[in-house]
Amino acid sequence: MGKIKENSTNNINKKYIQECDLSYAVCKIGGRWKLLILNRLKDGKLRFSEVRDRICGITERMLTLQLRELEKEGLVKRTVHAEVPPRVDYELTNIARELIPIWEDLEKWGNKHRDLVQINEVGAKV
Repeated sequence: MGKIKENSTNNINKKYIQECDLSYAVCKIGGRWKLLILNRLKDGKLRFSEVRDRICGITERMLTLQLRELEKEGLVKRTVHAEVPPRVDYELTNIARELIPIWEDLEKWGNKHRDLVQINEVGAKV
């Protein structure tokens, strides 16, 4: 695969994301599944199947990919226990725990916004 051009749109966007703290943070936890996974782990360690069972609609492959990314980013700790059959636990790292009040505030905002939009939709139909 070739080298990315210095002035390519992707390279410029990547530089901007690295320089803007807010964009950087959103990229680390953004997407459809990451916040859901992190939220399910907020109360403590869970096995893969427990995480999967607590997130409606996620495939095993997607959960595996997302957990790997979160582990690579230092947000999730994966512990393999030397047992037969092997047991693997996932838990939040300390830096990820700092996100809990932030996503709880975001959740409140989402609920408030959803209610506001629904009220406006109902008012527009009348």
